[in-house]
Amino acid sequence: MAAGIKRKIAAEQPTSVTTTITTTTKKPSKVSSLSSPSSSSSPTATTAKGTTTDMGPQLRRIDASNRTPFEKRVWRLLCQIPAGRFSTYGLLSAHLGSSPRAVGNAMRRNPFAPGVPCHRCVATGGKLGGFKGQWPRDGEGITLDEKRMLLRKEGVRFDGSGRVVGTPFSAFV
Repeated sequence: MAAGIKRKIAAEQPTSVTTTITTTTKKPSKVSSLSSPSSSSSPTATTAKGTTTDMGPQLRRIDASNRTPFEKRVWRLLCQIPAGRFSTYGLLSAHLGSSPRAVGNAMRRNPFAPGVPCHRCVATGGKLGGFKGQWPRDGEGITLDEKRMLLRKEGVRFDGSGRVVGTPFSAFV
């Protein structure tokens, strides 16, 4: 029975998380030997300018939340995108084995923004997509101006038509 529990937890948790299962005999069973985000060596993300950002606090907040396992997986992936870079809904969904719409819905419910940087995710064609749960209908609106401002502040560039310039980040672990 413990093996069945291990498989289920391993499927729900990213590979960078250590999960301990307490059995009726009170002996912990290790699922993964990789470090936990709450361990003393907090994960970091390297920015486009070469500095690092400690993502440990954000990962601990995600893990402590009462949100769905899928939302937590999406938000953990967002923490891997370095400042000054961007990724796409499609790349995140491919990594998760999900759909871009499901990823966008999880981001819409992100209570930890901008610390958990959903603004770093754009549509596959380079358009900004949505932000703060709102998608533009007639024009862009104030929320996309805020998303653009956050990205520009981090060093992301835009072309003349308002699309992000560069190669999307895809080195997810």
